[in-house]
Amino acid sequence: MDRLSFYTSKELKPRGWLRRQLEIQAEGLSGNLDKVWRDVRDSAWIGGDAEGWERVPYWLDGFIPLAYLLENEDMISRAKKYIDAIISYQRPDGWICPCSEEAIPTYDTWAVQLISKVLVVYYECSGDERIPNVIYRVLKNYYELLSSEKIKLFRWGKYRWFEAFPAIKFLKERYNEEWIISLARILKAQGTDYSTKTELWKTPLHKWTWDTHIVNLGMMIKYEAISCDILGEEYTDIAEKLVTVLSEYNGTPVGLFTGDECLSGLSPIQGTELCAVAEQMYSYEWLYAHTGDSKWAERLELLAFNALPATISDDMWAHQYVQMSNQIACMRMPNRPLFGTNAVDAHLFGLEPNYGCCTANFNQAWPKFALSAFMHDGDTIVSAIPVPSVLNTEDVSIELETNYPFENKFKYTAEAKKDMALSVRIPSFAKNICINGNTVSLSEGVTFSIPAGKKTVIEISFEALPVLTMRPHNLKSVKCGSLVFSLPVSYDKRMMEYERNGVERKYPYCDYEYIPTSDWNYAFSSPFFTVERREISDIPFSSENPPVVLKADMKKIPWGLEPGYEAVCAKAPQSTIPLSDTEKKELYPYGCAKLRMTEIPLI
Repeated sequence: MDRLSFYTSKELKPRGWLRRQLEIQAEGLSGNLDKVWRDVRDSAWIGGDAEGWERVPYWLDGFIPLAYLLENEDMISRAKKYIDAIISYQRPDGWICPCSEEAIPTYDTWAVQLISKVLVVYYECSGDERIPNVIYRVLKNYYELLSSEKIKLFRWGKYRWFEAFPAIKFLKERYNEEWIISLARILKAQGTDYSTKTELWKTPLHKWTWDTHIVNLGMMIKYEAISCDILGEEYTDIAEKLVTVLSEYNGTPVGLFTGDECLSGLSPIQGTELCAVAEQMYSYEWLYAHTGDSKWAERLELLAFNALPATISDDMWAHQYVQMSNQIACMRMPNRPLFGTNAVDAHLFGLEPNYGCCTANFNQAWPKFALSAFMHDGDTIVSAIPVPSVLNTEDVSIELETNYPFENKFKYTAEAKKDMALSVRIPSFAKNICINGNTVSLSEGVTFSIPAGKKTVIEISFEALPVLTMRPHNLKSVKCGSLVFSLPVSYDKRMMEYERNGVERKYPYCDYEYIPTSDWNYAFSSPFFTVERREISDIPFSSENPPVVLKADMKKIPWGLEPGYEAVCAKAPQSTIPLSDTEKKELYPYGCAKLRMTEIPLI
């Protein structure tokens, strides 16, 4: 398969549970951050006196596609207000970031890379014809500053050099001037070569370093896919080698790598930063588009259906900075944090626990995931992520009706003005695949003809069986299809309203501790599970009414607490000697279980 192209928010719209998920996001923190959070509301990007670096661009990177996917006119007008203000402050030489000319040499130009990417997103959503020239001037100025050695990449810009490439690709397709390629080469030459860093990832330290920073690494995975065509280099799938090392030494059951805030090893009580979830998803979207390789789509689903909803409250007004696989409480830790380089409140649900980057950056994850449902290669349309969506272009209309991943049934209804093809990706875990009533044997996917002028209906179903997968410390996790399942821990919430450093926490944008009220010290007593499917509620990843559960046989064991902590389970149980008879327990999807035990022994 050749390179795949993304559709825009004009052509691709969410339906069903996916649209509802985006509506919750719009009704929550994402859709209101410019009203309640000083770093966006009063940002220097729009002439205010608050933060003038990454937070407004981070927020816009998700707020813009969210607004256009939902066709929310109020949100669209608010996005335009921000873009208009940012453009109005662009200087004649092209510099666009809010800092004085004298400060440019010490200004971390990660913000230049980020705002350039955001401007591309805005153009793809709005079609605003001012934007190509704005991006041209931004990056031409960036090139002139770098090539003249008035500035150099350092800090975040050095470690995220490839984040400028969506805008570089955008310009090359429109202008194809030699300086654009020269800029790409300068960025790579001055940027970090992650292929030389892998030894550092094998022995996590309680030490902050650029080379092991989890968000840098989440972004990094895509660097070859996003840059090789521009640079005229061969694609070698370096991402697979990098992901393999990260997974072996820092992997989690939901496809994340621990990083609180830097790589943290294989313990189920270490955390992963929410920014890394969003950025790792974005990397996998680019990798699938570049390669057409199903492994990236499956990894993307694992993150989107598990790690993403798990670390955000049901109403999406609160989020964690870091999530843990085995998370029995979200309470402020006494005396010292468990985390490598994060504070004692990093795992609380709130407005900006630990640090505010995730408050702004988590917004991109769901909208960009929704825009990955369908891709295309010429006249071949690819159903990349089979979530409920409708695609309308000049040549074809396709609607996908499904409740995936909560059930495995799919109905495609397609009409085309010319002969086209629809390629449907079939996940590797699919069993007993049925197409239009006929059982078939497939490995990765199937392609259907869509003849011009005729309605084509395709119905597909398959089964996914619960399986136990091995984890370190002789623990196991349960996976069924793209969903990982956890033993949920019931909890009470303690709401905290206060002000700190000029930032107000006030309901609904306040902080919460989640205090456990049920037992969590269990082991599996049988490797067999029963799937029970239910209705999808108004909250798709509801912590109270999950749309699917597994029934499991479990027994209590003497697990114990991590030494020095009253609300953190030990990374491995003290013993697997049963303390109870077999109990029937319900396992929830990881994304529904805000407090949970995910890595559990089998006895």
